[in-house]
Amino acid sequence: MTTSQHLIAAAALAEQRRQRYVARKRVNQIALTLSLAAMVFGVFWLIWILWETIRLGLGGLSVALFTQMTPPPNEAGGISNAIFGSFVMVLLATFVGTPIGIMAGVYLAEYDTRGWLASTTRFVNDILLSAPSIVIGLFVYAVVVARFKSFSGYAGILALALIVIPVVIRTTENMLALVPASLREAAYALGTPKWKVIILITLRAARAGVITGVLLAVARIAGETAPLLFTALNNQFWNADLSKPMASLPVTIFKFAMSPYENWQQLAWAGVFLITVAVLGLNILARVLTRQK
Repeated sequence: MTTSQHLIAAAALAEQRRQRYVARKRVNQIALTLSLAAMVFGVFWLIWILWETIRLGLGGLSVALFTQMTPPPNEAGGISNAIFGSFVMVLLATFVGTPIGIMAGVYLAEYDTRGWLASTTRFVNDILLSAPSIVIGLFVYAVVVARFKSFSGYAGILALALIVIPVVIRTTENMLALVPASLREAAYALGTPKWKVIILITLRAARAGVITGVLLAVARIAGETAPLLFTALNNQFWNADLSKPMASLPVTIFKFAMSPYENWQQLAWAGVFLITVAVLGLNILARVLTRQK
């Protein structure tokens, strides 16, 4: 080939590269624009929801909200019984579900990673993770409430614990899988028993991620309404007996928000504000723990 032909071929190749660059840049700009539009769309609705929650919820905050029980229509009162009921049921459900979830996650990550039992456990866990909460509520209703012929706080705790368990299992297994194998091997080389390696090495290395999973599970069950409608039901009065129907914030909000009474609607917005602040605080705490890790 002559020099002129080389120049022509080089110019053609450069033009092809320029056209490909222009096309890639155009596609990148379109993708970036669509991504930003999707982000703005989501943030817009989030800010709107938070604004309405703050605007309508702050107006219902008062001392009576935390000291008085749910009132009759068009009378003053608060939601102290609902706050207490939600706190007790979420706390006990976390205490029940967290150890089971952590131990199951440890088993899947440390003892039986590819066996038939591990595969079956993961399959069932995935089903529980994706199952609507109302299905879990109906299951507990059929197994516990219908059999004992009574709504109760125990049934509500069981339903919420069944929501906590799969979240903690998945998080624990994933966090333990991220721990380098060299840490385990070093401990085994020193003659450390397997159970000590798990407790003192792997779980300690993954504790921030495991705690984050627990906090996210708590944030999820804090606002669940459907399972409690079929299990704990509701109670207009103060009740610390878990064998009887018990009030909860999500069910009270659902009941009051659907009512035509202005005082009930105001209490419902105050309850929404309290749950939003609690869930937001738990998510922020989870982010902080993750950053520290």
